[in-house]
Amino acid sequence: QAMHEAPNVPNVGTRGTGTKLRVGNVLAIEPMVALGTDDTDVLDDDWSVVTADGSWAAHAEHTIAVTPDGPEILTLP
Repeated sequence: QAMHEAPNVPNVGTRGTGTKLRVGNVLAIEPMVALGTDDTDVLDDDWSVVTADGSWAAHAEHTIAVTPDGPEILTLP
């Protein structure tokens, strides 16, 4: 297995298009807010993401499972 597997769900798109989520899918929702550009770079550690212009940014993440009863947030306390 890999850290990131299908389906790939991009951060931008048009409602009603793209991959249809199915029961059993688990996704990481990872919004990022930046004071400058929305362009990003990955550092040499192949993990850390920074803004391309070096501006301040904040990042959060929740893991969501698609269940028969609807979405379940797995990362809540």
